[in-house]
Amino acid sequence: MAADSAEQFCVAEERSGHCAVVDGNFLYVWGGYVSIEENEVYLPNDELWIYEIDSGLWTMHLMEGELPTSMSGSCGASINGKLYIFGGFDDKGYSNRLYYVNLRTKNGTYRWKKITNFKGQPPTPRDKLSCWVYKDRLIYFGGYGCRKHNELSDCFDVHDAFWEGQIFWGWHNDVHVFDTSTQTWSQPAIRGGDPPQPRAAHTCAVLGNKGYIFGGRVLQTRMNDLHCLNLDTWTWSGRINISGEKPKDRSWHTLTPIGDDRLFLFGGLSSDNVPLSDGWIHSITTNGWKQLTHLPKSRPRLWHTACLGKEGEVMVFGGSKDDLHFMDTGHCSDLLIFQTQPYSLLRLCLDCIGKNAALLKTQIPCLPSKLLQQVLKKITFWAAVSHRQEKKAETERQSQLNTT
Repeated sequence: MAADSAEQFCVAEERSGHCAVVDGNFLYVWGGYVSIEENEVYLPNDELWIYEIDSGLWTMHLMEGELPTSMSGSCGASINGKLYIFGGFDDKGYSNRLYYVNLRTKNGTYRWKKITNFKGQPPTPRDKLSCWVYKDRLIYFGGYGCRKHNELSDCFDVHDAFWEGQIFWGWHNDVHVFDTSTQTWSQPAIRGGDPPQPRAAHTCAVLGNKGYIFGGRVLQTRMNDLHCLNLDTWTWSGRINISGEKPKDRSWHTLTPIGDDRLFLFGGLSSDNVPLSDGWIHSITTNGWKQLTHLPKSRPRLWHTACLGKEGEVMVFGGSKDDLHFMDTGHCSDLLIFQTQPYSLLRLCLDCIGKNAALLKTQIPCLPSKLLQQVLKKITFWAAVSHRQEKKAETERQSQLNTT
């Protein structure tokens, strides 16, 4: 029984620099890397981990088709049930390939397809870029990568160069659009405003027709500036002047839209190389940041993913609790769930029954069948939470014993 529980309550492998999206009732995770004996090891490219939000259970599915290489720093986004992966870094360098997989498969087979019959010119190879999804289009901004000498432009800050082959590495602030309905790449003409300076390991989020950018890194500088791009008129806001307190400089953080006018910022790596565990909410209406004071300080994350759940909860998966530049061992596999608005009454009732299933075991079978199905998933959810907490506590006890 214990072995069955361990298998049932397994979690996706620890990782950083991966991709994650929510579609319907599921969180999908692909790619990234871990550190094994001081070596960076990319996670298998044919594994898709799926987390069912209601039951709290993870399952792993093997993928088929035109597989992307195993990578970190790719940019993942979903449109109409398809997960798109662009860019990233692998053993051979930077990528500018685009792939997609249909997540709403009818037969349970997840098949990658590489997009090769596109029109237009894709971005130059890069990783640690971000993406806005708007009107069935993927709109990419920034990232770190390489360019040839004849590709240098004002949208690129050079970091290093290999003169013999005239290859340059650096940071971008260009905007590229992929229209998924016409399979066309384009680079929109920016019609006004000052663009953000080139950067990577920043974060993007969409509210309405505005694409927001926060922070990121260029050279040795990490930033805490907020910009937005009007995705209809292609006009930059310039640096948005914020009233009141604001988050400190950072990279490798996440920004998640919650509601119609709020953005949830979490984690990252500070300018003094400290992994961050703070959370902030930016209100577009008041143009101000407010720090959340109830978050645990002991669970910092950087190069993680954050996705919005069905009831306004932000689901943070993976990432590292250490500074990846100096101690690349703290990759995580736990799922942090931040409630950003009150849950529905039905959700609260289901949670209450799920937590107290042992006390209510004679009454639960009397529930209507549709409600019973929801209750059984919640019972599984809280059993999984309890199992994982016990396993974590046991691991920590063993670690302390080994230390002493």
